[in-house]
Amino acid sequence: MSSENTMERDLVEYIVKSLVDHPESVDIKVVEGEKSTILELRVAESDIGKVIGKNGRIARAIRTILSASASSKSKRVILEILD
Repeated sequence: MSSENTMERDLVEYIVKSLVDHPESVDIKVVEGEKSTILELRVAESDIGKVIGKNGRIARAIRTILSASASSKSKRVILEILD
């Protein structure tokens, strides 16, 4: 994992751990692609609603922050929230 992707991973981890009731269950896996990097986020089942938010607003906000932090690079960073 490159140090660039570590920054995005740490950013998402910090934001998500601040939102959930069970921060110890937050798990982020980085999947490197040729043109994009995927961050696979897993949280406790009871915390999924807190990460997604009403109508997906919180998830959208996290993705916006993530894309802004990654905009200086040529790679795209994608956040996937897994069950």
